[in-house]
Amino acid sequence: MSLPEVVSRAQWRAAREELLVREKAATRARDALNAERRRLPMVEIEEEYLFEGGDGKATLLDLFEGRSQLVVYHFMFAPEWDAGCRSCSAFLDQIGHLAHLKARGTTFAAVSRAPYTKILPFKARMGWTVPWYSSYGDDFNRDFEATLVHEGELVERPGISCFLRERDRVFHTYSTYERGLDGLGSTTSLLDLTALGRQEEWEKPEGRASALGAPAGSERVRYHDEYED
Repeated sequence: MSLPEVVSRAQWRAAREELLVREKAATRARDALNAERRRLPMVEIEEEYLFEGGDGKATLLDLFEGRSQLVVYHFMFAPEWDAGCRSCSAFLDQIGHLAHLKARGTTFAAVSRAPYTKILPFKARMGWTVPWYSSYGDDFNRDFEATLVHEGELVERPGISCFLRERDRVFHTYSTYERGLDGLGSTTSLLDLTALGRQEEWEKPEGRASALGAPAGSERVRYHDEYED
């Protein structure tokens, strides 16, 4: 087994401070990359997608639950499977309390191609409360490239797609798949994928923080039972 070298506390401190310089540079680079992501153009969704969830049939607009943004996790669960993907399940396990996303006008939901009659018992088994919808019989997963055709067969892959709502108009702003999901799951990491971001005053481009007409993101943080949804 290859373990780290054993050194004195002073040597460790020197090495740690050297690494910290590179970590801060990576943070600044990440902030710049997130700003470039927020500058991406968006595409209006004109297709009439239809999902099934706990309250019955739903449109893509319904999935927003009245909020400005929607983050969809493309959960791998094909119609012929008896259970959801293990790696997707591990991802969903790490999603935190959704109140913090909702406070920033953002809804999180999972979508799979499996019929809702298969999703419901598996969701209960996992003990999840995250909204989860079936796109069974719909082209949603294929249109957003979470389901691909390979050698004549449908192949699933995990991913996240982000949407922005302006009244009744819905726009697609971003998608990422597979290794693009590494490090995601926290409230801030999911917000970093969206057009409005964390809604902090220091974020670029300017003006996104006030888009929802509320205080900047960090000023809105509460205990999760204190939010008024």
